[in-house]
Amino acid sequence: MVRVVLADDEAVVRAGVRMILSADPEIEVVAEAADGRELVEAVRAHRPDVALVDIRMPRLDGLAATAELRAVAPATAVLIMTTFGQDSYISRALADGATGFLLKTGDPREFLLGVRAVAGGGAYLSPSVAARVIRELTGDELTRTTTARDRVAVLTGREREVLALIGAGLSNAEIARRLHLAEGSVKTYTSTILGRLGVRNRVQAAVIAHDARLVRRE
Repeated sequence: MVRVVLADDEAVVRAGVRMILSADPEIEVVAEAADGRELVEAVRAHRPDVALVDIRMPRLDGLAATAELRAVAPATAVLIMTTFGQDSYISRALADGATGFLLKTGDPREFLLGVRAVAGGGAYLSPSVAARVIRELTGDELTRTTTARDRVAVLTGREREVLALIGAGLSNAEIARRLHLAEGSVKTYTSTILGRLGVRNRVQAAVIAHDARLVRRE
């Protein structure tokens, strides 16, 4: 069972997201929060697998709350709910420890995909958000002088397959099942991929996968 704390200052949004998540019998919303301070306390109390966090909230915004959660509950994955008007927050959210981004007004299925992905240790980038993440990272985390396809070219065929599935938001266990590999082998491939691409985490690897057009867009 994936346990989730849901944080948004609008009750109607929380109700809608809770309804979406309830469609999966393996996901349980264990607590809700209307602001960032409530979120931190709820995570401290419930130790969920995932914190699903809106950015703009009173008392303590979602970004500041994410930074606190890294210290309070490092095992809890943070999935950020964003909007098209919040591009400038993406770099800070990454730096603060978020491992996924989805669009609040996007396909409801993305909430299920995103929660499952980050709960399994993966990263999730909504296809609608991926291009914005790429733009935010360009010039800082990603090399300015080479293209994503140039960087992916150093990978073996199997490593590119694994990278594509990381970009699609699959966890190690899901990648292992998809490619008929042991989960330990997927972890090894992932570590090698991060090293060869020169990135620090799965979110940045997922960005490259999207930019190199390895991830199929529905």
